[in-house]
Amino acid sequence: MALYPTSIKAVHLFVDSQSRVLALDSISLCAVPSSVMQPLTALGLLLACAASLGSSAVILENGMPILWAHTAGQLTDLPIENGVLTPDPWHYLHRMSLYRLLIAATDPFMGCMGTNATDSPFWGLPLQFGWMLTSGRLADPTGASTCGLQTGDTMCISTQSWWACQNYFVSVLPFLSAAHQGFMGPGLQVKMQQPAGAEDLCTTYADCSARFPEVMPKWDAFFQGLKDASESPLPDIEKKDALLGLYWAAQMASSHASSVCNARQSHYSSTEVYFAQCWLNAAEYIASAYFQSNLDRSAMFMNPLPGRILQVNDVAPNIPDLSDEENHTLSVFSWMQNINNLLGGTLVRMWGKAMCSRSTRERGKDMLEQVLLNPSYATGSFLSIVTGMATSC
Repeated sequence: MALYPTSIKAVHLFVDSQSRVLALDSISLCAVPSSVMQPLTALGLLLACAASLGSSAVILENGMPILWAHTAGQLTDLPIENGVLTPDPWHYLHRMSLYRLLIAATDPFMGCMGTNATDSPFWGLPLQFGWMLTSGRLADPTGASTCGLQTGDTMCISTQSWWACQNYFVSVLPFLSAAHQGFMGPGLQVKMQQPAGAEDLCTTYADCSARFPEVMPKWDAFFQGLKDASESPLPDIEKKDALLGLYWAAQMASSHASSVCNARQSHYSSTEVYFAQCWLNAAEYIASAYFQSNLDRSAMFMNPLPGRILQVNDVAPNIPDLSDEENHTLSVFSWMQNINNLLGGTLVRMWGKAMCSRSTRERGKDMLEQVLLNPSYATGSFLSIVTGMATSC
C-alpha cells in the first residue's frame, strides 16, 4: 500500500508521561529491504522530516501538514472491500488521507478562493489534526493502552481521546458528504472502520444523516454551493464570501454535534478541559468572521497552540516550559471565555451580530489577528470595539 513506503526518512517520537513530544531522533530506513519492511505502526515510527523542535507545537513538515507526503494520493491507496471504500479513521495516515483526497477533489471548484494551490479553507483542518498528533492529544489519555505512544502504535488514534473524537466530526463527516455529492467519483460507497469504543460515532453517509441530522445537510449545502459557484456569473469576491459562510456553518454544526464526545473529557486534567472549551469558544469568533483557513493563515494561528497536553498545575501566562507565544494564546483564550461566561454568552452573540457584512467581517478578521497574535494589543479595547460594531449593524 502507498501508505507504507519502503525507502523513507523516519523519526522516533519520544513521548513522556504527560504526552509531550520530547525529541525527534532521525534515522534512515532506506537500507531496509521491502520484503522485511513492517507496517509503520508496528515499527512505532512517526514519519516526518527531522526538524528543530522547541516547546511550541509542530504543525508543518516541509511546508505541509504532518506526514502529508505519506498519505493516500488516490482512493485505491485506501482499503476497499467488495467495492466499498473502508478507511480506518482511527489510523492517523488514513484519517489524514481523507483530508488530502477531499482537498484534491474540491480544488477545481475553489477558484474564487485565490490563485494559490493552498487557498482552500479545508487546509486548516489537516494542520489542526497534525497539531493534535505532535502534541500528544490523539494518544490514549487513560493510560490503559499504548495507542499513540512510542511504546505502542504511534499512528494509532485512541477512541478515548476527546480531541480525536471532536476531529472525527470535521474529517469523516465532510468526507462522507463529499463522496455522497459525487466529488470522489460516481457511485462511490464508503464505510468507515469502527473499533471498539467508537460505537457512538457514525460510519456511513446514511448512518451520519440519521444520527446527526443537523450536520450532514450543512455539509451537503456547502458541497452543492461549490458546484453552483463554479457556474455562477457573480464576482469571485461574492462567491468566496458566500462559500465561506456555508463552510463555517457546516464546520460549526459539526463542532456542536461533537458534544457526544464530552464524556471523554473526564480523562484529562481540569486545565486541559478548560483549554478545550476555550478552543471551541474561539472557533465561534473565527466562524462568524468567515475566516479563510488556507494553509498560510491557518499556520499563523496554530503555531502558538500549546505543544503538549496541559496539566492541572499549568497556569498561563506563567507555564515555564511553554513559549511566550503559547502562554499568550492560552491567556487570550481564557480571557475570551471568561468574559463570555460573565456576560452569559453575550460576547459571542455580539460578535456574531457585528459580523453582519463583508466589510465588518474583514475588520473582524484583522481584530482576531491582533488579539490572538499581538501581545501588546489591549484586550479591553476588543470588547468596546465589538460593542460598537454590533450596534452599527
